[in-house]
Amino acid sequence: MKLVKTLFILAFVAIAMPLSAQTADEIISTYIENTGGDAWNDVQATKMSATVNQGGMSIPVTVYNTKDGKQAVVIEFNGQKITQMAFDGETLWTTNFMSMKPEKASEEMSNNMKLNNNDFPSPLLHYKENGYEVEYIGTETKDGAETYKVKVVQEPVMMNGVETPSISYYYFDMDSYVPIAIETTQMGQPINITMSDYQEVEGLYFPFAMSQAGQPFQMSEIVVNPEIDETIFDFPVE
Repeated sequence: MKLVKTLFILAFVAIAMPLSAQTADEIISTYIENTGGDAWNDVQATKMSATVNQGGMSIPVTVYNTKDGKQAVVIEFNGQKITQMAFDGETLWTTNFMSMKPEKASEEMSNNMKLNNNDFPSPLLHYKENGYEVEYIGTETKDGAETYKVKVVQEPVMMNGVETPSISYYYFDMDSYVPIAIETTQMGQPINITMSDYQEVEGLYFPFAMSQAGQPFQMSEIVVNPEIDETIFDFPVE
């Protein structure tokens, strides 16, 4: 009986070891390797074309991101191309949908955006160099999948003049090691992001189906290192 009990304990330990042996560094390293490895360092920019469903309408959306932190989100609505959001590395601005005129965001919001300048194409790629803290929390079932949960702490942001921690939780699929969900905050509000349908683009793997705050995005095309007209990021000058 004692031998059976001992064998049972050994078997349990053997099963548990692969999980307990995981560290945040190992999980992130495996994710990067599985989705492209060193090739991520050659990415200078991305252009993502997607559609969103808004009130029964299918709206085309194009998202631009560059290695030096520039971003732009352009939508097509009623035959017009509208820059919903843009950031030129210094200034964040949006289009007022009532007046259809560009408006600069607050200095605080622009400064918070600057913190993302070293996070392209993912905050996980160079987290050590950026001084981010990562912590393996454990395993958790997320959207029906078994995942590794990792806590990521980035630079704090300013919210109404108060320094606020920037903490996100990434959920990595146990089989593929790709993130399938992220829990974070934006403008002080909790945001849930889901990702699926990973597809290969020039040796790199991107999620082609995403959802943020319940709003689904279906990618139709992702272009790596596209030609981009840099003026798309600039605040329009009349």
